[in-house]
Amino acid sequence: MTEPDAPTVPDAGAGGRHRELQRRVVRVLAAGQVLGGLGTGATLSLGALLITEVSGSSAWSGMAATMGTLGAAVLAVPLARLAQARGRRTSLSTGALLAVLGGAVVVTAAVLGSLWLVLAGILLMGSAQALNFQARFAATDLAAPETRGRDLSLVVWSTTIGAVAGPNLFGPGEAVGRALGLPSLTGGFVISAIAQVLGAVVFWTGLRPDPLLTATAAQRAAGAGATKGGRRPAGGLAVLRSSAAARRAVLTVALSHAVMVALMSMTPVHLTEHGASLSVVGLTISLHVAGMYALSPVFGALTDRLGARTVVLLGQVLYLGSLLFSLLGADDSVLVTVSLVLLGLGWSASIVAGSTLVSAAVGPAERPRLQGVSDSLMNYAGAAGGAVAGPVLARIGFDGLAASLLVLVLVISATQGLRSRE
Repeated sequence: MTEPDAPTVPDAGAGGRHRELQRRVVRVLAAGQVLGGLGTGATLSLGALLITEVSGSSAWSGMAATMGTLGAAVLAVPLARLAQARGRRTSLSTGALLAVLGGAVVVTAAVLGSLWLVLAGILLMGSAQALNFQARFAATDLAAPETRGRDLSLVVWSTTIGAVAGPNLFGPGEAVGRALGLPSLTGGFVISAIAQVLGAVVFWTGLRPDPLLTATAAQRAAGAGATKGGRRPAGGLAVLRSSAAARRAVLTVALSHAVMVALMSMTPVHLTEHGASLSVVGLTISLHVAGMYALSPVFGALTDRLGARTVVLLGQVLYLGSLLFSLLGADDSVLVTVSLVLLGLGWSASIVAGSTLVSAAVGPAERPRLQGVSDSLMNYAGAAGGAVAGPVLARIGFDGLAASLLVLVLVISATQGLRSRE
């Protein structure tokens, strides 16, 4: 008999079952993230080079990150609403299949030589980023408050394998592309699409019962899901207007992501313009992505132990080091690589701790809506960072771009340095 997505009224043993279900949910989310990470890594690295080749200008290269993060921003709220209505299982599987469709559009666009169709395909592939980010919140649906940072960080960490492999799809992707008679730089998108199909299968078959629906049923049974006066929970934007803690948390996540996207998305272009081989570019991005994900459990544990605000500030210190290396060593590929590793570590600390702040800012009934708005604003900020980074690189260089991003680091640090007044 098929197991239902959510139980009916939980009994006295629900707490123990929820703990066991939470462990299984984290394992399933981790497996899906391994596969989904391939799509994110390939889009951000291969996409920039493909756009440069199709358009004939490096000024357009930042549009890979822009369109990918814009797609994630546009799709974050609909996917969050789908999760609220139908559960994480349906939402995450749908996001993966949308990414598959986007990869098919990119390959078709490369065959036709259409820049605008390439951009549209990468926009649709942004759903891979949207589901990756939603998956980290899915890890907190049934998590105990004292382990929320750890469980979230474990799912973020699991993205390491796929995301590190993604930028290194240059070689295998080219072999696949030649075998299929496809244009240069498109084979990696084929591999990415296959991985997303497998990810959809993992989410659809593994998240039963659904963690969000299970948590919601438990809250309703305990009377925790109701709001004052019986009103429906406030929407994400309403929560932002009424909660200073939510505003600080969302701003921290959004600006931290913008810093990372802006600098990382321009690195492949900067390195290739200075004579670096594709292998060097792939290695640099892989080390950066490893920094983003490999130590996330450490930052999760520190978040639970030291507090999320402290870990966010640690992330900004790492960002500062990254930007200084890029500012002072822009012409040295080794120093640029060191900068990108620090950039990844800073992102990991800031996003793990910042996402924990988002989840802790409101009660369970309002949490999914705020998470969706947070992811949407996070990706809009990343899209803006990628869009501005290309012209900035063309006008004042890689070191000038790094210097400009110091302003955002100062804003984040000041935001988290303020004492809570609510």
